Amino acid sequence: MIPEATQTEPLLNEIPSLDLADFIAGDPDRKARFVRALGTALNNIGFVAIKNHGLTAEIQRNLYESIQRFFFSPDELKRKYDLPDVAGQRGYIGKGRETAKGNKVADLKEFYHVGQPHPATDDGDPIWAEYPRNVFPKELPDFETYTLETYRTFEQTGKTLLRAIALYLELPEGYFEDKVRHGNSILRALHYFPLNPETTPDGAVRAAAHGDINLITLLMGASAEGLEVLRRDGQWIGITALPDQIIVNVGDMLDRLTNHKLKSTIHQVVNPPREKLGTSRFSVPFFMHPRSEMDLTCLENCIDAQHPKIYTDMTAGEFLDERLVELGLKKK
Repeated sequence: MIPEATQTEPLLNEIPSLDLADFIAGDPDRKARFVRALGTALNNIGFVAIKNHGLTAEIQRNLYESIQRFFFSPDELKRKYDLPDVAGQRGYIGKGRETAKGNKVADLKEFYHVGQPHPATDDGDPIWAEYPRNVFPKELPDFETYTLETYRTFEQTGKTLLRAIALYLELPEGYFEDKVRHGNSILRALHYFPLNPETTPDGAVRAAAHGDINLITLLMGASAEGLEVLRRDGQWIGITALPDQIIVNVGDMLDRLTNHKLKSTIHQVVNPPREKLGTSRFSVPFFMHPRSEMDLTCLENCIDAQHPKIYTDMTAGEFLDERLVELGLKKK
């Protein structure tokens, strides 16, 4: 049985920071320590900060500059890349389109989705028939360049982290490899637009409390504060990545697979203080998804008398469809 964090462990006011170099350096002791520390963090609070993640400062700067140019473009340009028939899985998704599960007011944001890039030539994998093709703003060629570069970097980093997670779960190190090969991952460029207190709907926030859908989320440092994580004692704590870190958290799919041993922690993005209401906030999470056929049935070694099975069996594709309907991005 995989060890679980106990309620006597100290409550965290900041998330643990780990160095991915410890896992890949070739030193068995450093690797084992990284695996234990990563698993403990994801078991306890569900979030961790990671250094040496592969994204250079130059990539991050270029990415943010390109997405800011897009979101500051006229609405008529942005709407050209709103694809009505793909349930918000590619292209531009405008203001008021996404509502957190269980919430009645739409989040105060707009965003752009980049998915798994199709290969130049057919490689015989039937999964490509499931994925819409990416669309990119022709007026801003750097947008495609830097979002795809970030996508590929985050995907590789995510695969490395899943190897460490597999070891923590007492699975073969390559357990997730075939499940995330050509996975349905999404890079989301987010713009939390300036707010007018006189026109903002009552109860509306930039991102209402929610858990992510996917296996793990990788998040580069945002352009402003606002991200908060719900600690297990019910207290919200602010999370800000240092310049050399990314934030990694457990998604609902990994929570289901591990029978809630690894925690998909509720988080939110709160509205800024009044003096900063007129400012934008930009953020770029990478939602690492598996292939749709991945079985999310709880792992047997995560179930015992003290931890009975709490989730029904379903595939990743079935779970994603269910959540897209709940978010208002897909019709039943």
